Amino acid sequence: QVQLVESGGGLVQAGGSLRLSCAASVSIFSINAMGWYRQAPGKQRELVAQITKSGSTTYADSVKGRFTISRSNAKNTVYLQMNSLKPEDTAVYYCNAWDPKDYWGQGTQVTVSS
Repeated sequence: QVQLVESGGGLVQAGGSLRLSCAASVSIFSINAMGWYRQAPGKQRELVAQITKSGSTTYADSVKGRFTISRSNAKNTVYLQMNSLKPEDTAVYYCNAWDPKDYWGQGTQVTVSS
């Protein structure tokens, strides 16, 4: 069983930055992939960024060049650095671990004001 706890969300003005953290209850060294998803009101949950255990990364086109996913195996934590935030980035952001069963955090709200 993997428990995930997100933190770092909040309210920020357009153009600002936030860093989300996802702390896992187990070692993430061998977890197949960890990622960040988001869900805006009235929309489906979508993949934002993912990092595999080999270090390969994937990003949604809408965040490429602005967001960076990284991880610390020593801290069992995955991060999402979000720069140049836009109002359309407003959503609840969820941490995901795929091992291959899916595990989800409770979500953290990110609100970007114009």
